[in-house]
Amino acid sequence: MKRSTARQIAVRLCYMVSENPLPAEEVLAQVFDPEYYATLAKDDPCFAEDPGSQREYIDTVVSGIVEHNAELDSYVMQYAVGWKFDRISRTALAVMKVAMYEMLYMPEIPTGVSVNEAVELARQFEDEATVSFINGILGSFSRKELQP
Repeated sequence: MKRSTARQIAVRLCYMVSENPLPAEEVLAQVFDPEYYATLAKDDPCFAEDPGSQREYIDTVVSGIVEHNAELDSYVMQYAVGWKFDRISRTALAVMKVAMYEMLYMPEIPTGVSVNEAVELARQFEDEATVSFINGILGSFSRKELQP
């Protein structure tokens, strides 16, 4: 499985965790149960392939986002100038959290890759105005929070 597909799964699972009161570990265990995972593949092609070595990435990102959820929400609120937090779609929020988590806690992934992948993922789910919004937030975030 490619990392871009693993990111897509991570976004979907982050969305699920935000809507589901179960801990991240339980959601991950449920989703990656072989029988359940096979049913997901019928409805969504990103689940067609076994994650293999990308499973560790998915687990790390989903668990990390749950652990740092308040921090990531505060960054989104800080950089979403002129937007109320509850106006941001849950999908857009999940995309931004995956990218921000990578930028903050996975230094082996270049910041530009995290931003570009987030923009490409957003194009699959959101309109172009929301894609631009996500790009703007992630660009501002990376320039102001990650620069020495």
